[in-house]
Amino acid sequence: MQRHTIAVLVNDQPGVLTRVANLFGQRGFNIDNITVGGTEEAGLSRMIITTGGDDHQINQLMKQLLKLIDVIDVTNLSENPMVSRELALIKVHAAPNQLVELNGIVEPFRATIVDIGPASLIVQVTGDSEKIDALVTLLAPYGIDELTRTGSLAMARSIVATPAGV
Repeated sequence: MQRHTIAVLVNDQPGVLTRVANLFGQRGFNIDNITVGGTEEAGLSRMIITTGGDDHQINQLMKQLLKLIDVIDVTNLSENPMVSRELALIKVHAAPNQLVELNGIVEPFRATIVDIGPASLIVQVTGDSEKIDALVTLLAPYGIDELTRTGSLAMARSIVATPAGV
């Protein structure tokens, strides 16, 4: 099963998220992750939804989404090059003498330590899902006390056609 990232532009109204999530459930789709937030236009929100299915199933799902009240537009971002990022906060069990060692692990990931306590620290990391998974794997031996992730945010890449011969 292929993984697809779908952008759904909706009116920012109560109940829209519920209707969208219900449609996925009724059609037998699992939402791997969903991120919802405001857009460049007041009164509209954009949902970035990651789900699985073949191309035909996703096209059918997109047609069903467009039939919902308050859905303005639906785009399969996976069809073209896109930029996808996720944010994670990871609370790691850490003694004060492990700070330098842990900093050496998070630095190559361009992650930052955003909080330090007497027995733990919090690491903030952004990137694609694979990058975050890799950092979590490296931090796991220290003991992960808590982990929270945003889900993917995605946007189609700006594709600039270059003239022939350039």
